[in-house]
Amino acid sequence: MAVGGRRRRGEREQAGGAEGVAVDVGAATAPERRLRRGFGVLALLGVVLVGAAVFGLLYTAFATLTSVLLFGWLLLIGGSVGLAHAVLARDGNFFWLGTSVAALNIAAGAVMVVRPEAAAEGLTLFAALLFLSAGAFRLVGGVVVRGPQLGWTLLLGALDLVIGILVLGNWPSSSRYTLGLYFSLSLLFDGLALIGTGVAARRVIGMVGEARAAEAGAGGAVAGGLDDPAEPTKEFRD
Repeated sequence: MAVGGRRRRGEREQAGGAEGVAVDVGAATAPERRLRRGFGVLALLGVVLVGAAVFGLLYTAFATLTSVLLFGWLLLIGGSVGLAHAVLARDGNFFWLGTSVAALNIAAGAVMVVRPEAAAEGLTLFAALLFLSAGAFRLVGGVVVRGPQLGWTLLLGALDLVIGILVLGNWPSSSRYTLGLYFSLSLLFDGLALIGTGVAARRVIGMVGEARAAEAGAGGAVAGGLDDPAEPTKEFRD
């Protein structure tokens, strides 16, 4: 009877240990499920951005108009908030500076909202000049400095010059698609980056969860083997 009681007690301890391992594994996977859900939402956002980018690449004129209007409204809202803040803090030292910057933002935003075509032409001309100046600086700086990445620097400078010349040579007709193309490509690369991050993170979380479950299962098996009742000794048999 002593041997039977010891065996039943060992079986209850083994069952309790297995139940504890199961509870620990379940508690450990709850944050993992939340992380997987969050990275899934991130990947879904990336899919939405890629869809918007494809639509913008197909309809570049619409994308150009949308980007100009969006930027104009952002300037209007930001300028209004900045003006209100400057008025509330009019006793400070930067009242006139804040008021001037807010007024410029409001004026630029109003022009973009009221005359989006003219704003697109001006922004396209500014972008072309920016590409030309950036390409020239890259080429001159690469030749003068001659760093370890000289080839890539010269290549990027040449590409900037070519893009600037193409945009400036077709201006103002190029203003109908230049900004929309740039905006759509930015959305495309951002969306692909979000999709890659979300999918890779979900895969890593799944691998970590599987490894933790396998380790917990191995630990439970070892604990169960240790808790098995031993064979009755000679003194018990006697």
